[in-house]
Amino acid sequence: MLKLAQRNSTAAILTQTKQLVSIVFRTITSGNFEVETPLNFINGRRKNCLQTTTQSFTVEEPATGKTLCRMHESGIEDVNKAVNAAQQAQHDWGEMSGFERSKVLQKCAHLLKEKQEDVARLEVFDTGKPIWETRGDVQTAVDALEYFSGIASTLCGQHFTLPGGSFGYTRREPLGVVAAIGAWNFPIQMAGWKSAPALACGNAVVFKPSEFTPLTAVMLGEIYKEAGLPDGLYNVVQGGGQTGNLLSSHPDIAKVTFTGSVTTGSKVMKTCAGGIKAVTLELGGKSPLILFDDCDITNAVNGALLANYLTQGQVCSNGTRVFIQENIFSEVISQLVNRVKTIKHGDPHCEKTLMGAMINKKHAEKVLGFISRAKQQGAEVLCGGKQIVPDNPILHGGSYISPCIIKPSDDMEISLEEVFGPVMNVYSFRSEEEVLKRANDSQFGLASGIFTKDLNRAHRVAAKIQAGSCYINNYNIYPIEMPFGGYKKSGIGRENGMVTLEYFTQLKTVYVEGGNVDCPY
Repeated sequence: MLKLAQRNSTAAILTQTKQLVSIVFRTITSGNFEVETPLNFINGRRKNCLQTTTQSFTVEEPATGKTLCRMHESGIEDVNKAVNAAQQAQHDWGEMSGFERSKVLQKCAHLLKEKQEDVARLEVFDTGKPIWETRGDVQTAVDALEYFSGIASTLCGQHFTLPGGSFGYTRREPLGVVAAIGAWNFPIQMAGWKSAPALACGNAVVFKPSEFTPLTAVMLGEIYKEAGLPDGLYNVVQGGGQTGNLLSSHPDIAKVTFTGSVTTGSKVMKTCAGGIKAVTLELGGKSPLILFDDCDITNAVNGALLANYLTQGQVCSNGTRVFIQENIFSEVISQLVNRVKTIKHGDPHCEKTLMGAMINKKHAEKVLGFISRAKQQGAEVLCGGKQIVPDNPILHGGSYISPCIIKPSDDMEISLEEVFGPVMNVYSFRSEEEVLKRANDSQFGLASGIFTKDLNRAHRVAAKIQAGSCYINNYNIYPIEMPFGGYKKSGIGRENGMVTLEYFTQLKTVYVEGGNVDCPY
């Protein structure tokens, strides 16, 4: 395994990156990664784009700003080829029993677990988040494969006893080819969360990762192939919005599952409506986290940190609006500021690094713009919120922001819009009734959190809060058994849990007559 914790020069990091990509993709690159890397994965093989007239992308490592590889956006020929391969493979896969599919997916889970460290290291290159986080991200993909492989054989319908010896039953059947579109903050997790239930239900998948983080989705494809998943069941096409639109509008795509912004999700939904396609959307959030005055303050502070600074704050479910009851406000703020100031930035491959790089310079500037405008509107920055330059010169090409705590009013832009960065908003409140009204005053409804020792209050507030998830005395925990998804503009449908099977199958009703046809004609 490559030793990546210590990096001493630009040449060293480029060499290590080159070695890792070569090992992972079993390919030889040349020069300084200016050669185009074949990152489409279609019918069990990595391929270059068929159309070289499409837009070309340079994939950069967020931590250093250095070029990882170059690729072309997948065009209509690539998308057609991937969908055709998926269609052909899905026919036989869908006719297999759930138990037969289960055995293949279990092998996929075991092999991904064996390669967890390699995938996690590549995910660091892809995302800029610390290695301890990417190990956890890979584990969530393993969990999805293990969980859905375990319930693949339980897919079944219902039986209905009817009068006169007649009866009926329902069948859960595959949809066909599923288009899965992931976001850049959790590439391997989303590839696992979307492909595992789709495959377990007998579908084939065409996955499009973000153009910023294209690598680990392809590595997952090679792991699937090595584990014995038939060619064509999991395909990867690359690109941005144009490629996503080609997938969403393709006549042979039966369903689209998308994770990303509200704006793009609305476009996906509109495109799918034209073809009457099933759609699952996991979109943005501006989630409330409520700290009542009877909470365990140490636990509450820990929860608020988890709710805001994982993945450099680039998490859709983050509890970025932290409401603190007024009589503990000062104490909680003091602890939060002291803890946040100790968060260590640095090389995300280093085990001691707690916070890595923003995904790219453009997004870092967007986050800093939110903070700047909030200050102009009168918000008080309690700590952080500045662009910083790490000590290691290798990292100077990356974009790093010190974790921020800011005190705005409810009507400011930073309180209303998703910032998607390491920015915690803090507010004081007096009563339960007041905080519920303020917490629910949002266009989003993805997640929420409550810290209190009063479980009656906890359940009461959880019932009234308008969000798809509610954490009591913890935050940002994602057991694979529990559904995840949003209210309002935060999305439609759910990922994870048994309910996911309903989103990757279609229901057929069969009526069986036990007597003669009663016809009035």
